[in-house]
Amino acid sequence: MTQSIDIDRIAPDGAPLFASLPGDIAVSFEFFPPKTERMEQQLWEAVEKLAPLSPEFVSVTYGAGGSTRERTHATVARIITDAQLPAAAHLTCVEASKDEIRQVAEQYWEAGVRHIVALRGDPTTPGGRFQPHPQGHASAAELVQALKAIAPFEISVAAYPEIHPEAHSAQSDMDNLKRKLDAGADRAITQFFFRPEAFLSFRDRLAAAGIDTPLVPGILPVSNVAQTRKFAALCGADIPAWMDHLFEGLDERPAERKLVAATIAAEFCRRLYAGGVRDFHFYTLNRADLSYAICHMLGRRPLARAAQEQAA
Repeated sequence: MTQSIDIDRIAPDGAPLFASLPGDIAVSFEFFPPKTERMEQQLWEAVEKLAPLSPEFVSVTYGAGGSTRERTHATVARIITDAQLPAAAHLTCVEASKDEIRQVAEQYWEAGVRHIVALRGDPTTPGGRFQPHPQGHASAAELVQALKAIAPFEISVAAYPEIHPEAHSAQSDMDNLKRKLDAGADRAITQFFFRPEAFLSFRDRLAAAGIDTPLVPGILPVSNVAQTRKFAALCGADIPAWMDHLFEGLDERPAERKLVAATIAAEFCRRLYAGGVRDFHFYTLNRADLSYAICHMLGRRPLARAAQEQAA
């Protein structure tokens, strides 16, 4: 049965929602490889700001058909060497042969990458359907199996609390996830969603089906409303009407929009926390402020400072 969430249970006796949280959460952050020098500066500002939170890992996305292959590789390598953070590289099946996948995976291993986010990948044309490369892998499950044969990578895969847009049913979507996990994936990270109940219900359905592999919610703090609507349309995520309404009139008010975004996302994560969630994966869009603020409100602090405060 899905856990219900109510304010009285989250904050009994009218206590503040975020009072006395112990910070007993694990966090990870997703970035995308920069296209320009200015974007690279923004990325590294985000990495440097979030690094003190000691994430379990950070991941770097991979463009369709390997379009960002070199930039993804360079970004991951720099995160490992300069920021000294465990970094995961995304890898997809799109427009890549098995030999090309092997070559990329071996290059990652040689660069010190031990964690891959293995994805089937989106169609290269909007509204189109995924077509496997003639000599490539036909699914994420095949990709996971191949990567495990190349090297003992830690592997994360994608999950969809609100069902993948191409899935025939919730059951077929769950069956596909199970194939990826059975192939050797170590965890599933969900697509973003905006209703805590969607994740908790999905988690409970997986548990009822005997699937106990770690499931991590993917959190997208909304910094750009129009962009988020486009993302949601592509992946099937539902934007509640109340949330859409809260952003009305803020298109030209970025400061106010950021305050609203932080408030919504923080309460959203607090409700997940009340439902037993202790792992959070943030889609940062290469911006640190919202993700950092949410972690802070959940009690996550830079670990060196937290240790000093505890010793005092």
